[in-house]
Amino acid sequence: MMEYGEPVEITDQPPEGPERRVRRRYRWVIEALVIVAAAFVLALLIQQFIVKPYTIPSPSMEPTLEMGDRVLVSRLSYHFRSPRPGDIVVFDPPNLESEDPYIKRVVAVTGDRVSVHDGKLYVNGIAQVEPYVKEYPIRGNFDEVVVGPGSVWVMGDNRNDSSDSRVFGEVPLGNIIGVAFAVYWPPRDIGGI
Repeated sequence: MMEYGEPVEITDQPPEGPERRVRRRYRWVIEALVIVAAAFVLALLIQQFIVKPYTIPSPSMEPTLEMGDRVLVSRLSYHFRSPRPGDIVVFDPPNLESEDPYIKRVVAVTGDRVSVHDGKLYVNGIAQVEPYVKEYPIRGNFDEVVVGPGSVWVMGDNRNDSSDSRVFGEVPLGNIIGVAFAVYWPPRDIGGI
């Protein structure tokens, strides 16, 4: 017998049958698939238009970036500003159609005069002070060139083991995928570039 004041559950719905349980599970599966698909599409859009991960394929950027490091590359930066000396960029190398993207440091921009002699990089006739370069002297000489309109001159920080603008020439801005801004792997190296 029920005592006065005890809550009583009143329901207009009949107990849940097997068909209703199946429909509920089916809706849950569809909802989960939609969420996974939306996350996948969002990740693709982010990589295509905002930030792209990139793995360092060679020792050409040592000591700044080690072979195997993973970096994040902003695809938006150059929509708001022009490349500057010191930027580390990922780009499709000119005149090397089948190559994977490269990563190098911008050392000169449109109108700058670039040369390598006496073991140093010269930009506009001034020897550059570059504490990030792996070793000096830089081997080999490179006669002065003027960086053309809409282009940059790039070199690896490991100047003596780098295939860079000394090999393939200036890089048109249209070949630049983005500017590297952070290392996200390995954990000991996490941080800005």
